[in-house]
Amino acid sequence: MAIGENVTNAAELPAWRRVSKIADPTKSGFFWLSAFFFVYCARPEDWFPGLKYIPCAKVTAILAMWGLFTALGKTKRTFKDVPKEGKLLLLLIGLMFVSGFLSPIWKGGAVNHTIDFSKVWIAWMLTFLLITSFERLRTIIEIQAASVAVICLISIIKGHNQPRLEGVIGGIYSNPNDLAFAIVLTLPFLLAFLVTSKNVFKKCLWALGMLIMLAALFLTASRAGFLNLVISGTVTLYHFGIKGRRPGLIIAVLLSGMLLLGVAGGKLYDRFQALGGDSTTDESAYGSYQDRMFLMERAVDGIVHYPLFGLGANNFLTYSLIWHEVHMTYLQMGVEGGIPALIVYLMFIRCGFKNLKVMRKATDLDEHTVLFVGALHSSLIGFVVGACFAPEAYQFFSYFAVAFTATLLQTLKERETGPSPVPPPKKPRHFLEVYADYGRTGAVTPVR
Repeated sequence: MAIGENVTNAAELPAWRRVSKIADPTKSGFFWLSAFFFVYCARPEDWFPGLKYIPCAKVTAILAMWGLFTALGKTKRTFKDVPKEGKLLLLLIGLMFVSGFLSPIWKGGAVNHTIDFSKVWIAWMLTFLLITSFERLRTIIEIQAASVAVICLISIIKGHNQPRLEGVIGGIYSNPNDLAFAIVLTLPFLLAFLVTSKNVFKKCLWALGMLIMLAALFLTASRAGFLNLVISGTVTLYHFGIKGRRPGLIIAVLLSGMLLLGVAGGKLYDRFQALGGDSTTDESAYGSYQDRMFLMERAVDGIVHYPLFGLGANNFLTYSLIWHEVHMTYLQMGVEGGIPALIVYLMFIRCGFKNLKVMRKATDLDEHTVLFVGALHSSLIGFVVGACFAPEAYQFFSYFAVAFTATLLQTLKERETGPSPVPPPKKPRHFLEVYADYGRTGAVTPVR
């Protein structure tokens, strides 16, 4: 090639002059964020041999943070784009730390529990900054949905003889009420994948996953979980069946649910019957009901005596006198974090509904986005209702749901305004093309 020759074909250029395709700088961080979601939702250390000796959640979270830090300055979202709910979550964690340091019960335990809980802010921020497309959001939700379905299958296989599947899986699924809660929050997503999937095999897998999760929920015999299912399920069927004009879907879901309830709902029926005080049906269920009433009264007493900063995270167990958590998330946050923490917590949840309200009013959304907005709405309503019957203040699923609403809304805004310019990668000085002796590109016009 002669000097001054005008070359239009990039393949004819020397190798050192060719422009390589810029790789996605967030790809590594998103991979490890996906791994963190899998570890948190599927808990492989409880059913895969050898993993219990590895701190999988910490390792994947650290690697995801490292992936984000290496991509800073090269992404279209920055910390300046973080919405109000992200800042509220950080404020909530700060108030929990203050509550821990001022705890009248056990300062060390409260601070340690808050440190463990503060990982949710890292996961929340990574979710917002790294999930910049609907495809990535769909992938993350798919990981959560498939993981909970697998957990339900393992729980049924390993604990079919265990009363209420209690303790079959550890961590966030060890309590049958918590397992039922996770199932209700995740079911709308499986229905969304079932409806939007074009592959018949995948449709069958998602339908099978829903049946397994419903069976597991009935086997937990969780009264709160069942009531939550009825309310959240009604909202889900409204979005998918009535607004989506799929009457056949409504009939199929109701028939499947009634059939499973008849097969696996015997223990659940006994526990509901015990609410009337008939100890001949289920004495433990009636005793559980009385304990919950006592715990709620005890929580109100704690809020009255420690209204500003509460008892500290996880310290109500001691204050309760019977070593139980209060079975209401709002009272749990109020008595352990104080009234200011409860207000911030409610404001955070409200932001999720505000995001959904904006998206539900939009008229230019495609069908898949509309369905996932409906699924997120159903999941959040399921949380708000279920939180009245379960202590879920420190479980991550509700925080994930709010993060999904925030990142989806931001993605839609970016789609309307056009893609944000991604800053070019910084090049060392000695990699710049040099003309004459000026040391900078374009200093002297090249010879044509």
